[in-house]
Amino acid sequence: MDTTDRIADAKVGPTRSTVTIASAQGVDQLRIRAAVREMLIAIGEDPDRDGLQETPARVGRLFVEAFAGLHHDPRHLLSKTFEVDHEEMVLQKDIDFTSFCEHHLLPFAGRAHIAYIPTGRVVGLSKLARVVDAVGRKPQVQERMTQEIADLLQTELSPRGVLVVLEASHSCMTARGVRKHGTTCVTSAARGLYQSNAAARAEVLGHINGPRLGS
Repeated sequence: MDTTDRIADAKVGPTRSTVTIASAQGVDQLRIRAAVREMLIAIGEDPDRDGLQETPARVGRLFVEAFAGLHHDPRHLLSKTFEVDHEEMVLQKDIDFTSFCEHHLLPFAGRAHIAYIPTGRVVGLSKLARVVDAVGRKPQVQERMTQEIADLLQTELSPRGVLVVLEASHSCMTARGVRKHGTTCVTSAARGLYQSNAAARAEVLGHINGPRLGS
């Protein structure tokens, strides 16, 4: 049984809130569970009733997954490249992602589109999707997430250009406050050629907005 499983079996009560046991993923689950229990009490709920008894543990496990990006360096995902005689656009679009807004800790979810112009070496397509996950799995704002992905690709791959576009729906817009359903936030970050060449940028945007496979 690993550390996470041992923590999952532990009962977290008020007397254990000061105990610090970190999981292998770098998340202090006992502290999270104690905090969730206190929040449930603060809103007038009974954390010991049947439906809520396991909620602190569930939230602890959720946080391990949702914020894994805090404990991993995404640069290693781009360390292995392949020599290819190709110096034109590479575009991977419709990469699903979910992140958590740092202002309310509510999820925002959508699709990422990544284009770059390699200089003789390319990275595996799965690595682009993994980079999106790694950068998104921490408290984020969409604008910064877009910039971080673009900067990472530009620094690690040294391409002629990078263009990153994110489209997402935010729970802080739909589940609270103005409660406007159906709204989408679109952000972009351009580097290199895509920052200076409007025609090259328009080519990528045309592909992003074009027909989907199988449509």
